[in-house]
Amino acid sequence: MKRPLKPDEQRLWSLVAATIHPLAGRVVPEALPAPEVTMKSAAAKPSPALSKGAQPLKPPPRTAREAPEFIEPRRKHRIARERDPIGARIDLHGMDQDRARAALDGFLRRAWDEGFRAVLVITGKGMMGDGILRRRTPEWLAAPGLRDIVAGIAEAHRRHGGEGALYVALKRKPRG
Repeated sequence: MKRPLKPDEQRLWSLVAATIHPLAGRVVPEALPAPEVTMKSAAAKPSPALSKGAQPLKPPPRTAREAPEFIEPRRKHRIARERDPIGARIDLHGMDQDRARAALDGFLRRAWDEGFRAVLVITGKGMMGDGILRRRTPEWLAAPGLRDIVAGIAEAHRRHGGEGALYVALKRKPRG
């Protein structure tokens, strides 16, 4: 017999369940309902907006960025034409997510320490153009540990890998 979920487990489960989306093009069996979550303050009195038949309130905006800023078009053009040199390159092909993330983190820190302003990250396109490394790399670049050194990203020009590669612009290293 399964034990009932504790309130903090129910809250965590509802947050996880809200992020799950079915894969496109696949038939998904009927989804399990999310466990009911009740908050003491919410259960005490209903929301006035909902009682009037209005739309539910939107969740607050996220404080963390989901992806770094895009490189401004002129700078991207200079990088693509190699007028702004690509200081270093890393190829993540054949790596699993954990190894690729660690390699990317170390690579970007070394490149920034050496004063490079632009690097090329080759992720590959993956199967059917939707590879996991291609999708996850922008998230990794927006992580708090790299946010201080990454100025922006852009899809690479065809000669540098196109959809399977990213230009990563690095911030200037502070003097001192």
